[in-house]
Amino acid sequence: MLPLALQFTSPGPVFLKFGPLIIRWYGLLIAIALMTGVSLSQWLATKRRIDRDLVADVSIWLVLAALPAARIYYVLFNWSAYSAHPERIIAIWEGGIAIHGAILGGLAALLLFSRLNKIPFWQLVDVITPSLILGQAIGRWGNFFNSEAFGRPTDLPWKLYIPPDRRPLGYEGFEYFHPTFLYESLWNLGVFGLLMTLFLRLPNLRPGTIGCVYAVTYSLGRVWIEGLRTDSLMFGPLRMAQMVSLTGVILGGLGLFWLYKLRRSLPDVVNVGHEASNG
Repeated sequence: MLPLALQFTSPGPVFLKFGPLIIRWYGLLIAIALMTGVSLSQWLATKRRIDRDLVADVSIWLVLAALPAARIYYVLFNWSAYSAHPERIIAIWEGGIAIHGAILGGLAALLLFSRLNKIPFWQLVDVITPSLILGQAIGRWGNFFNSEAFGRPTDLPWKLYIPPDRRPLGYEGFEYFHPTFLYESLWNLGVFGLLMTLFLRLPNLRPGTIGCVYAVTYSLGRVWIEGLRTDSLMFGPLRMAQMVSLTGVILGGLGLFWLYKLRRSLPDVVNVGHEASNG
């Protein structure tokens, strides 16, 4: 019999319940990720001589744009589950946000903030991206507590128990599934370590490098992990996350080619003047 420590079982989605007050693990982890990310990005900003107060300001923009965009993205590609119960669309505490939607919303807000405040977009991207991937690593554990976003059935030692009411149609007879939340969390921590190493050890990297490396490395892991899941958001017969991730690999690779093979700066929403220094 396998050691119990290797079998993951969620204690449930609720962290604390005190009368009418309910604090759920999902929301708590998002809050922890946000607070940790803002602090980290402010510290990284000082390394690039960017006003740390600007990072606090842009963080508000990012939250206001990313969370609704993440929810809208998820609902749109999972409309069959919400069309009969539209009141559940706002029930974000139940889970159901898509990181690719958050990234798209965040990028739009960052572009606007950068332009209005005359701050080079790619410099902001590079100080925010390590916080983003760290937040993703933390946030994935919300899927564990909600017993969602798991993979196909498995008998591996690190299998995840899913209660009967959370098992997808056709998998009712299986108890244990791939803990894809764990796979992605660990992958994201590895990407975080890589980005932090590049950021701190190579301070003269061209602006946008960290963002491009993130796009390639995170997306490669997501392509693999998404293939294991049973609840992917679909666009016809295609898994949306895999399509978007492959696009991320291509765009990130082209960005690195542009920066280091062609030795040119990435287009920006503000005039950044001369070419960035080489690194």
